[in-house]
Amino acid sequence: MTDAYAPISELNLLKEFSDGPGDAYFSDGFEFYEYNRPDAGLVEWLSLERREEEARGHLNRLTPFAQATGSGSFYALWHCDDRTDLATLPIIRFGDEGDLDIIEGLRNLFRLLATDDQWFTPWDEEREADPDEEHSPGHEAYVVWLKETFGLTPPTDAEADEILDSGRKKYGARFVDWLEEFGSEKIDFDSWRKEWLGGS
Repeated sequence: MTDAYAPISELNLLKEFSDGPGDAYFSDGFEFYEYNRPDAGLVEWLSLERREEEARGHLNRLTPFAQATGSGSFYALWHCDDRTDLATLPIIRFGDEGDLDIIEGLRNLFRLLATDDQWFTPWDEEREADPDEEHSPGHEAYVVWLKETFGLTPPTDAEADEILDSGRKKYGARFVDWLEEFGSEKIDFDSWRKEWLGGS
């Protein structure tokens, strides 16, 4: 038995930081769940009510681990293959309005979390100067931790876009095709193909 949060050292390091002294909230909207939380929202999001057991083999390849926003979005690792380095798996952000983001690997997610914005929009000078805008209480400590632990820095606007675009390009078609194998007919799979890949 182990007391580790997850079987992924990178994720355990972030959890230890989050649970450490000071403010737990270091990035807007982000909050850890129980690892592989069974009721994280996958069945509802994929409209699999009454088909959950039928789709269990597919659902077991998704591991929810954190809330992404305060309105129901969440992150899950997608076990798209049998690789042993789970930290490099794609991370799917299931949005509360039916939107999807795909991020390649935990370290890219960690950089996006450093934007301290649930939509991954880096703060500009105007926003920094607005007295009504405030970073999460643990943001500065997180940026320091990220640099000291992984040698990573918050992304620029262009870098944040590139992280999201590269994840979609590398995994988008595979993920949508995989979802379509078991997902509800209520889901508009083609809309993702058109948005991400310019497909029809």
